[in-house]
Amino acid sequence: MTALNRVPSLMVRAGTASALTLAAVGGSIVAPGLASEAAAATPGSKALKVAASKKGSPYKWGAVGPHRFDCSGLTLYSYKKAGKKLPRTAAQQYNKTKHISAGNRKAGDLVFFHSGSNVYHVGIYAGKGKIWHAPKTGDVVRLQKIWTKSVWYGRVS
Repeated sequence: MTALNRVPSLMVRAGTASALTLAAVGGSIVAPGLASEAAAATPGSKALKVAASKKGSPYKWGAVGPHRFDCSGLTLYSYKKAGKKLPRTAAQQYNKTKHISAGNRKAGDLVFFHSGSNVYHVGIYAGKGKIWHAPKTGDVVRLQKIWTKSVWYGRVS
């Protein structure tokens, strides 16, 4: 090992290496608590991006993409592109997810709309109380504020 190689490692151990010194010798700095973009890309965040990319696609009952969707078809398609398999219907998808509280929801989680114990609609949580979803016949895939408190949340694992 040359002296040049030893100096940065000694400086790093001492906590005095500058970013320029580390860059000059091919080192890297990682801030605590921060992950690289690649490491931070979860299936949920990938699925969310896929759903957003389908903005404006027409609703069609029973459609699973790539150009037309119903609600569960959009979630199925988005998660498939993110490397995860979901069943076909909103109710089946609810039964396949890890159920989480509203306080623990994250962007990319699924939002299930229900009446009593019947799940009738699903979308992908986008944060700030909004979802990407395929609403109904005559509408298109879009971002919309969650309009009711009758929702459950599920995480795809």
